[in-house]
Amino acid sequence: MDFVKTTKGLKLSRLVYGTWRLGDDPDTSPAHVQAKIEACLAQGITTFDLADVYGGYTVEGLFGAALKAAPGLRAKIEIVTKCDIVVAAGRHAAVRVKHYDTSAAHIRASVEASLRDLGTDRLDLLLIHRPDPLMDHVETGEALDALVAAGKVGAVGVSNFRPWDFTLLQSAMETRLATNQIELSLLCTEPFTNGDLAFLQERGLAPMAWSPLAGGRLFAAGQAALRARLAEIGNAFGVDETAVAIAWLLRHPARILPVLGTNRLDRIARMSDALKLAMDRETWFELYTLALGREVP
Repeated sequence: MDFVKTTKGLKLSRLVYGTWRLGDDPDTSPAHVQAKIEACLAQGITTFDLADVYGGYTVEGLFGAALKAAPGLRAKIEIVTKCDIVVAAGRHAAVRVKHYDTSAAHIRASVEASLRDLGTDRLDLLLIHRPDPLMDHVETGEALDALVAAGKVGAVGVSNFRPWDFTLLQSAMETRLATNQIELSLLCTEPFTNGDLAFLQERGLAPMAWSPLAGGRLFAAGQAALRARLAEIGNAFGVDETAVAIAWLLRHPARILPVLGTNRLDRIARMSDALKLAMDRETWFELYTLALGREVP
């Protein structure tokens, strides 16, 4: 498994296990969650992506219960989590409307809740989950700097930020933002041309990619030609079309870190198949062309 250094002291595995749907599994027992963690570790996948809001503020607790049952796992993994989305569920059940909160008080409270639910004294990476139209960048930046200085958070970054949101927050911080987690897949290619990836590459920052399989839409009936070519390439390398779609992202020089989420142990065990492919430039553009539905200009 390759690892990517994001900031000083933080390395993430090239493939990341995403826990968004962890609470949707009929079996959320510590033993079953532990089995998922160990299936990742067996392939060298050490980075796990969470968020306080996942599962209505329950997923961090489920993941933490597995770590409590097997304390030796914590030292083997990197925990990424997020905050600032507030929905009417769990500890925020009384809120009237879904909103974002990047105030210092909310960030501090969210981190304390994450540390408690995960049963750890330190988060490896904390991301601001969504751009907040009411963000006071000085207040937010100082709060993030303070968490790093206190040792409660190893590194900080953002998610779903545009370049101008990123630079606004960074301008008020001493800590270097480590990454931006954005939507990227064969069906979400805008960041390849709208400047989002170029912005991160210019700064030497590896982006994290959420929904790298487009939430399953990549394999829907309307993508027959693309799926057929993915399968054909996969057959040549002895892997399935999912691995080819992920390898397509890995081929990009921005050092993209795909966040892969599945509750099936057999699929988890195959996530590293994407590393078996050596994709040449023409094959990359062939898939890009099929995804766009037209030739590049």
